[in-house]
Order: sequence, then C-alpha cells, then structure tokens
Amino acid sequence: MTQTDRDALLNAALIHVPFEGMNDLALAVGARDIGMSPALVRVHFPQGGAGLAAAYHRRADQDLRRALAATPPQGRFRDRVAGALWQRLELVDPELVRAGAATLALPQNAALASRLVWETADAIWTGLGDRSDDVNWYSKRATLSAVISATVLFWLGDDSEGRAETRGFIDRRIDGVMSLETVKARLRKLPGAARLADAAFGWIRAPRDRALPGKTR
Repeated sequence: MTQTDRDALLNAALIHVPFEGMNDLALAVGARDIGMSPALVRVHFPQGGAGLAAAYHRRADQDLRRALAATPPQGRFRDRVAGALWQRLELVDPELVRAGAATLALPQNAALASRLVWETADAIWTGLGDRSDDVNWYSKRATLSAVISATVLFWLGDDSEGRAETRGFIDRRIDGVMSLETVKARLRKLPGAARLADAAFGWIRAPRDRALPGKTR
C-alpha cells in the first residue's frame, strides 16, 4: 500500500461523489475506474465514505498549511485569521463539501466530524504563528472551530455573487473571536489574575508535537 495509490483512489472516487454521494459506492466506482482491486478499497479507506470525506478535508488543510507557510498573511491579526479561513474555503468544491457534510453528520461519524473541524482550526492558528502552549492553545481552537462550523453552513447556502455575503459573515464572526481574545488579555492583567489562572489551569499544556488525539488518516 502506498500513498500514491490512496491518492489515486481518492481522486477517482471524488469524481463520482456528486452523483453517488460521499460513500462506499463512490469508492467502489473510483476503484473500478483506476483498475484497483475492490479488496484494496477498505485497506486504503477502512472508514468507507467517512474516510473519503476525511481525506478530502485533510488534503485541503494540508494545502492551506503550505499556502500559509509560502505566503504568510499580512495586516491586522483579525484580518489574517479571516483571510486564512476564506482561503481554506477556496480550496474546496462546495458540492463535495456538501456531500461530505451529509456523511459526517451521521451519528457514528460525529466524533470524526468534530475532530476534522478542530484540525482545520489548528492549521489556521499554527499557520498564523500561534505559539501558545497552555490552556489558550485549546480555547483558541475551540472558539475558531465554532466559527468554522457556522461559516461552512452559511457558505453552502450562499448564492451571492462571489459568495460576498460569506466574506461578511466571516468578518463578523472573527470580530467576535478577537473581542474574546481582547477580554481574556485584559483579564490576565488584573491583580492576582495570573496566579489564579496558573492555579486553575497551569497544568494544562498543548500537545508537544501538535498531534491531535485520536487522529486517523
């Protein structure tokens, strides 16, 4: 089994997703197209359609990481976060995302769906240079995860020209995130706040290698 074979199956299956859905059938037809044995489909995608959706999602995350590393965003930090989120949306096809969302919405895929959104939030924060190593590592990603989830739902239903309304939606939600970060920063400056925070959360540390618990391919 090689990554190249898996990528080939991913690409072949995605062609059929708009017609078949993000499911085992798309994988089976994709395997047929490239002459891959049906027995190998589960080797490459043991989670079936959910694994296919996850692979498509994670490929876009990886593309975003490369883009942010090659051309770091400029300007105010809130604009950089908003720009990175918009850039992430531009890396995917709405129809494939809609199909993937339908599959990941199934109860048995709920944990995977949440993890994928968290991974995207981590890709954005890390790509923008976040170096937090305490409870803030988690709070930043949790807050942005909520923004990402809401934004994707809005984006999928946005029929404005160039999806301009989505860009405005992102700006409004990111303003909320930045307001929260500002409040947190001010609270930390209050007398005794740092000692209280250390006592309550000082033991919490970000994963050393930034690997996410339970991550699967």
